[in-house]
Amino acid sequence: MKSTTTILKRELRGYFTTPVAYVFIVIFLLLTGILTFYMGGFFEREQADLAPFFFFHPWLYLILVPAISMRLWAEERKTGTIELLLTLPISTGQAVMGKFLAAWAFTAIALAATFPVWITVNVLGDPDNGVILAAYIGSLLMAGGYLAIGSCISAMTNNQVIAFVVSIVGCLLFILAGLPAVLDFFTGWAPQAVIDTVSSFSFMTHFNSISKGVIDLRDVIFYASLIGCFLLANTLILDAKKGE
Repeated sequence: MKSTTTILKRELRGYFTTPVAYVFIVIFLLLTGILTFYMGGFFEREQADLAPFFFFHPWLYLILVPAISMRLWAEERKTGTIELLLTLPISTGQAVMGKFLAAWAFTAIALAATFPVWITVNVLGDPDNGVILAAYIGSLLMAGGYLAIGSCISAMTNNQVIAFVVSIVGCLLFILAGLPAVLDFFTGWAPQAVIDTVSSFSFMTHFNSISKGVIDLRDVIFYASLIGCFLLANTLILDAKKGE
């Protein structure tokens, strides 16, 4: 645990030693503001909730989170520092976990910076803050899923652009799995069990459930299992490439 914490601190500190972190946070805040107040019709709806704010999170993360994850391992492989990192007295799994947690913590900081939106809705009305808190938790869990996928893909290449594009495609598949257009494709010829299975792999299905204020254990298990599986795959990929 100490080794993982050391990697976490090192990586998290590294985000804020360059302007990239601040640029990312500013862009994230600008986009959430524009999408919430203009495209989401926050004021026009005249409802005291943050539904328009959270509605766009899966699509925002689709672009912004891969931009964070693409450098996790691709940059290390390109610069050759991955050999130095993996020769330190830590396991590959600890290095993977440390880097992932640092990226997740950075995403959490960016998400926490949107608190003025929460304050705004409380000033204008009387929202159900329990629902909003649950939606924030769901958003953070979903971001963790995106990061785990992106980190695993980043470990496969030393090209950040390739890691970015492939991560977007991979995350997009997990979004589309729950959309009606995809599920309708299976309706009529596939058993209901197959349709339910496809839907259960969708980020949208689980996030929409949590964003309604219901933190179902099954949704938490889904994200935890997804993150665990991709981090395990990440570790195995790095171990396989040690001799290359």
